[in-house]
Amino acid sequence: MSSLFPALTDEPSGRPALRFGERSLTYAQLASAAGAVGARVREEGRVAVWATPSLETAVAVVGALLAGVAAVPLNPKSGDKELGHILGDSAPRVVLAAPGDELPAALRELERIDVEAEADAEAEADVRGAGAGVAPVGDEDPALVVYTSGTTGPPKGAVIPRRAIATTLDALADAWQWTGEDVLVHGLPLFHVHGLVLGILGPLRRGGSVRHLGRFGTQGVTRELTTGASMLFGVPTMYHRIAEALPDDPELAEALAGARLLVSGSAALPVHDHERIAAATGRRVIERYGMTETLMNTSVRADGEARAGTVGVPLPGVELRLVDEDGSAVEAYDGESVGEIQVRGPNLFTEYLNRPDATAAAFTSDGWFRTGDVAVRDPDGYVRIVGRKATDLIKSGGYKIGAGEIENALLEHPGVREAAVTGEPDADLGERIVAWVVPTDPEALPAEGELADHVARRLAPHKRPRVVRYLDALPRNDMGKIMKRALPS
Repeated sequence: MSSLFPALTDEPSGRPALRFGERSLTYAQLASAAGAVGARVREEGRVAVWATPSLETAVAVVGALLAGVAAVPLNPKSGDKELGHILGDSAPRVVLAAPGDELPAALRELERIDVEAEADAEAEADVRGAGAGVAPVGDEDPALVVYTSGTTGPPKGAVIPRRAIATTLDALADAWQWTGEDVLVHGLPLFHVHGLVLGILGPLRRGGSVRHLGRFGTQGVTRELTTGASMLFGVPTMYHRIAEALPDDPELAEALAGARLLVSGSAALPVHDHERIAAATGRRVIERYGMTETLMNTSVRADGEARAGTVGVPLPGVELRLVDEDGSAVEAYDGESVGEIQVRGPNLFTEYLNRPDATAAAFTSDGWFRTGDVAVRDPDGYVRIVGRKATDLIKSGGYKIGAGEIENALLEHPGVREAAVTGEPDADLGERIVAWVVPTDPEALPAEGELADHVARRLAPHKRPRVVRYLDALPRNDMGKIMKRALPS
């Protein structure tokens, strides 16, 4: 298999590759630093990476990939129990970390390798001349073991092969017209597919560069987009903060207006925030859809219509279908007929580590992966996700209703700051729709029935909430996704 990162040997040595704050690496420096890591871990089976938002994390992962060794990114915010489970399950032989990082007790039994991000010029020349230390590996060899969020049990380790990384990044290059001239800015964590695979490995595969903010902030976005960055990746929480800041920040609006591509992912971006950003900047955020197990499945294309509330069309090489509960295909492209998304293609993971039962349950007999997400398809094929099968598909009064469209409708009401929708048992309807709302002003709540009527006017009467419950905040995970299972019972 060809190298995941041909730019490490092909690009001019002084071309920028990575920048974190004031620290940066050229392609030559990255090749040297990552090659040195690779040389030290080549005989290891799997290596853990203490995945802080730092140059060292990027160097560690690239070094492991050059050596043909699978990397297990660890969330620095994980508790001892979760870390213990991940380490026991993945059995890494060493942990890679930045010098000076204090590691928790769960990691202290592992051999530690401090990652040095800086390298001297003589070492750079040696490594580049040796092909950046690339080990002979195959398409199906594991590249990463990324642990799922564990919302329904202990986290499962998704084994992601090199083939999946290469095909996903190349498909996104096609969809987004992504080239080595692009400079990406983001502030995403590096233990997850979004921040690590798309946000770090993506630019490196193209021969472009990435500027990581360390901690997301609108001032950093403005600075980078006005000094050469062309693309911004973020999650809905980040874009919500951008939308909130835009009315009082003309420099931010100008910076966003000049970006080539604004991409949101990891959760649905509310239509209200889409529209506020578009109105202030003239630019529309595009969305894509993926999972740990599948990497990327769909996206709005750079040359397509950036339609709020949709995640575009299947990426090149990805097959996608909607399936009813009885296993039959949902053929209608009417924007209303709901089905579970199933996908098939070279972007898929290989297995859940040490979980043949879970792996078998995740696939159909003919190789389709059951995502657990439910969606509708518009007449032109655009996919519109309406929620998770387990928590967001509500069966009320004989209708199948996706929570996502109700949440978007609620967010269009001026009295609603945040919203989540769930179903709960109802003797008459089967399930009744419950809206969990963070109000814009806790001292001036919408009148009784006002939110239900608001939804009924925008969608349909059977989609109106039957119960509205107010909260100070919605529970969210590190990627900004609402954790509906953590809502009060």
